Amino acid sequence: MAMIFLALGLVLIVEGLVYALAPHLVEDLLAALRTLSIETRRYVGLAALVLGVILLWCAFALGALGSG
Repeated sequence: MAMIFLALGLVLIVEGLVYALAPHLVEDLLAALRTLSIETRRYVGLAALVLGVILLWCAFALGALGSG
């Protein structure tokens, strides 16, 4: 349960920073995403998912998250 809270907290921190520091860039990014096809958006999402899993695996391998 602690790991879930950690993950959600980190996501909210990053999302909050983006909206607080560069809200106009978020709108530009959303406009750019609208120009992409559904298939391309799906591949971008899958690439982000794979990158996230790799980063999580690296964090575990380096012992950054401890033993629980």
